[in-house]
Amino acid sequence: MSVIEEERVRGGVFKDINPEDEDQQPTVIESLCMNCYENGSTRLLLTKIPFFKEIIISSFTCPHCNWTNTEIQSAGRIQEQGVLYTLQVKTKEDMNREVVKSDSASTRIPQLDFEIPAFTQKGSLSTIEGLLDRAVAGLEQDQPIRKATDPAVAEKIEKFIERLKKLKEVEEEFTLIIDDPSGNSFIENPSAPQKDTALTVTHYKRMPEHNAVLGIETEEEEDDKKPVNDLDTMRNEVLVMLENYIHFQMILYGVKSGGATEELGTRITLHLTDPSDMSRDLLKSETCSVLIPELEFELGMAALGGKFTTLEGLLKDIKDLIVSKNPFMCGDSSTADRAEKLELFGQTIDKIIAGEMDVHIILDDPAGNSYLQNVYAPDPDPEMKIEKYTRTFEQNEDLGLNDMKTEGYAEK
Repeated sequence: MSVIEEERVRGGVFKDINPEDEDQQPTVIESLCMNCYENGSTRLLLTKIPFFKEIIISSFTCPHCNWTNTEIQSAGRIQEQGVLYTLQVKTKEDMNREVVKSDSASTRIPQLDFEIPAFTQKGSLSTIEGLLDRAVAGLEQDQPIRKATDPAVAEKIEKFIERLKKLKEVEEEFTLIIDDPSGNSFIENPSAPQKDTALTVTHYKRMPEHNAVLGIETEEEEDDKKPVNDLDTMRNEVLVMLENYIHFQMILYGVKSGGATEELGTRITLHLTDPSDMSRDLLKSETCSVLIPELEFELGMAALGGKFTTLEGLLKDIKDLIVSKNPFMCGDSSTADRAEKLELFGQTIDKIIAGEMDVHIILDDPAGNSYLQNVYAPDPDPEMKIEKYTRTFEQNEDLGLNDMKTEGYAEK
């Protein structure tokens, strides 16, 4: 186990950014400058980004040639799914959104037919404006040489640079797409905890070519290398006991669905009318979203993963996820207002748990593998509505069903 992993277990390394915390100082390491080959210094800061994950921020400076370099690196593992962010940039305020871009992420602006391929830049923590500035700087870097050797190409690139610079003024709307098969990139939602109408976040199943680029093996590839009767493998895979839950299907108590994706999606709507509702058992699969319409709140399907808990436990998990010290909310009046809004959201969740607010909780699971206890069973629950629905093409895409081939697999 590495030093970072040991400290993570003790909870002593990754902390929320807090300018008033005197103990939160970066680690300084003497490092070789790759520009002039003299010694410079690297500063490392290990921190957590709310609504995202743990990251390592590094900054190198050389006092001899004044060369600097700043980058970020995910401190967590590659996620189970890739992530695709699609942002409609409409105002200059959107340019201030914080962005975590890992080195495995590609960046596209369709309106300009512009793309920064994966692994062509180091990971960065910046803003939308910072991403554009970095792209402009990269294109301008070799312009003097182009102008001397190929003036025609240099002129075309100069015009393209001007178009990129105009995007910063947001004279017209454009689309920014960040596609990261590792799942370790992020675009800030300044409206949190409310849903961001300008931002679409899609989680997807990686293809074999994605795994190859990331240098990871799929479970199928790993299984091919293991003995069929390996008892240790069986013990590792059977981590939790199976429970046949009344009025539901066979599930894993851990929690991942023990059954296949259902033919139809399931949407469960519960009207909270009594504090006793908080004790209802609840299974939220990893594909389930949680909505509270009265708060204009929506929690994406990958945010909390799979859970077997109570309704109160789910709401407390939501509060813990949303209400935390946010490094994007320090230092000026606007960020203070946003921090106050998150605190108010936490107080609202407390009121819901105490039965002081009349709201609806919606569990929307396109895979059909989530459940909420009917306390009136076997009679219908007057406060709960269960709907079955046909998945859209996009939902099937998110679940990896569109690429599934079933021809030729009929039982013989």
